Amino acid sequence: MELYLALKVLWWLLLGVLLMGLAIMVGMDMGVGTLLRFVGKTDTERRVCLNAIGPHWDGNQVWFILGGGAIFAAFPLLYATAFSGLYIVMLLLLWTMIMRPLGFEYRSKLPSANWRNMWDWVLFVSGAVPMIIYGAGMGNMFLGVPFHFAWDLRSYYTGSFLSLLNPFAVMAGVLSLSMSIYMGGVMLMGRAGGEVAKRSQKAATGAAIVALVLFTIGGFWVATMNGYVLDKAPAPALAQTPLQQSVSLQPGAWHANFHAHPALWLVPLLAYAGMILGLLAVRANKHTLAWWLGALAWIGVIGTAGVSLFPFMMPSSSNPSQSLTLWNSISSQTTLQWATGFTAVFVPLILWYTSWAFWIMRGTVDPKALEHDGHAY
Repeated sequence: MELYLALKVLWWLLLGVLLMGLAIMVGMDMGVGTLLRFVGKTDTERRVCLNAIGPHWDGNQVWFILGGGAIFAAFPLLYATAFSGLYIVMLLLLWTMIMRPLGFEYRSKLPSANWRNMWDWVLFVSGAVPMIIYGAGMGNMFLGVPFHFAWDLRSYYTGSFLSLLNPFAVMAGVLSLSMSIYMGGVMLMGRAGGEVAKRSQKAATGAAIVALVLFTIGGFWVATMNGYVLDKAPAPALAQTPLQQSVSLQPGAWHANFHAHPALWLVPLLAYAGMILGLLAVRANKHTLAWWLGALAWIGVIGTAGVSLFPFMMPSSSNPSQSLTLWNSISSQTTLQWATGFTAVFVPLILWYTSWAFWIMRGTVDPKALEHDGHAY
């Protein structure tokens, strides 16, 4: 295989891995924030929840940075088009991500109940909203985003913020939120103990059922959609731009890759296995196993979306033939080679220190110790 082609496919896979890492690790922290006011009935119980992820939440943010950095480096046209066209969405995401660390740091600075309740709601909003946006963003990829290019590749966004909140995207957002709540719930099952763990077990059970139902509905829904098909593109030796290709819409085309390669059906089956077995593990109170199965479910769900969309990265609903694909939105071979080298060094390092941090700081948070610890959240 030609090196440049291999690097393109490799970076499509790496982007998927980064999105999975973001969903699993950041989604877990977001899930705890979403559950905070519902599984913690007293101030001490809520502090237990916050300190359960306290040693990890800021380190897990690296997956969010890596995801954005990977798109910037490896898919510059995708980065420019998405971040400029979806400006309001990005600002909303940015503000929630700014308020979230403030909630962690300032919540327990004052003993006032009103003060702490306010920050609890901030943590709830800054946990739920980003995960809904995350899922809705993926959902909109199946429907296409309203943008097109001028002759000089300047992108023009022709939609509105509300158009992104269509029924399918909202369903995908709720699916993302439910999987986040599941991951947060099983984390608290193992780290909180007592009544908080019991309430978290119930929340994780409900979230797993909701995710299972929505993923199934989404699969049938996608089968009825008009999917995008790349009919014609420039020859491999020529410049690949979205101005010189032909794309058509065909019923059921989003399942074409699965029909062409039946082995790919194992990817959605992976999602189902993670959800169903995870639900059983939660009911059996095996929180560590349930966490890993939840991670497996995330891998299956995101992998299913990636396989369905391939090779499309950001389809255009305004002008389908100007859709962004893996082939026309990726960086040069030299850039990909450098990026691959850095990735080979830093991603294993991130996996190592994350695993080390979870191992060193394992165990259940002691509520009595928190009451006398002014340095805890």
